[in-house]
Amino acid sequence: MLQRIFRSHGLFAASLAPSFATSRPSAFANRRHAVAACLVSLAALLGASPVFAQIDTLKVMIGANPGGGFDQTGRSIAAAMQAAGAVRNATFENKGGAGGTIGLAQFVNTEKGNPNALIVTGAVMVGAIEMSHPPVTLKNGTPIARLFADAMVVVVPAGSKLQSMADLVAMVKASPGAVSWAGGSRGSTDHMLAGLIAKESGVEPTKVNYIPFAGGGEATAAILGNQVTVGIAGVSEFLPFIKDGKMRALAVSSSFPVQGIKPLKDLGLNVEMYNWRGVWGPPGITPDQQKVLIDAVVKGTQTQQWKDTLTRNEWAPFVQTGAEFGSYVESESKRLGGILRDLGLAK
Repeated sequence: MLQRIFRSHGLFAASLAPSFATSRPSAFANRRHAVAACLVSLAALLGASPVFAQIDTLKVMIGANPGGGFDQTGRSIAAAMQAAGAVRNATFENKGGAGGTIGLAQFVNTEKGNPNALIVTGAVMVGAIEMSHPPVTLKNGTPIARLFADAMVVVVPAGSKLQSMADLVAMVKASPGAVSWAGGSRGSTDHMLAGLIAKESGVEPTKVNYIPFAGGGEATAAILGNQVTVGIAGVSEFLPFIKDGKMRALAVSSSFPVQGIKPLKDLGLNVEMYNWRGVWGPPGITPDQQKVLIDAVVKGTQTQQWKDTLTRNEWAPFVQTGAEFGSYVESESKRLGGILRDLGLAK
């Protein structure tokens, strides 16, 4: 293969021998350019575009345990960036707890100035920041790209006596504390949705018996093990279990049906809410380095692999980059902070 490519450019493999350097400067330059052209051709033939990737090794911090929406997002966008040839290799670290803010603090402190690092963020993290006011926030990092929006689904174990959203509402009204809700971290969009459902049902949101989990895998296990009454997560997290008949979907939080699941609004509850996720860079990187990260992420979102991921997980494209994404997060902070205060979850 190598000899065929070299011959096609008027070179043989022997041209790369040490004696090659003894050629006259002009001849050396000509052959050097020809060799570069050969390597480009070789990469194209072998499908090795990542050799010329913008980023050699991308470090991805996931502020949640394996199995949840943050985890899916981080691994999926990194794989898409690799498929696009924008990233050659990717490594991952899961650091769950406090809505992703524990991972955020570690990311900001350890990756400062690293132009090849990203952390997964989203509405869950924004809500956690508004609720707990940690010393390290997204303002300490660099906005890169918002990726997609995700509707949430309300589910019960397959063997639950609750057959419908009306059954759940009746149970909440009769005894709010008897209904245990499994979801993400305290103050997450899952928690907010549970509070909004209670409020719309005429029940004080602070009475919701919410059980937070650091990762989607733990919440799933609790639901499948009948350890909780009801669960909330992004549709993508529970969809495989719904399709397998291990969970029963009662409603989705969007204004439209998803996978045949009716919206809360169609079931008598005036509640609509979406999760969104994106990626953020570390502090201390230059505008040029920020642009490289943005370009690499955008290239990933343009691949068929990423588009297939969106379709498979029922994620809606929601791409926004750089300063515009930063402004969006500022507005989201105010909106979600207001919801949390109304629900008694923040000051």
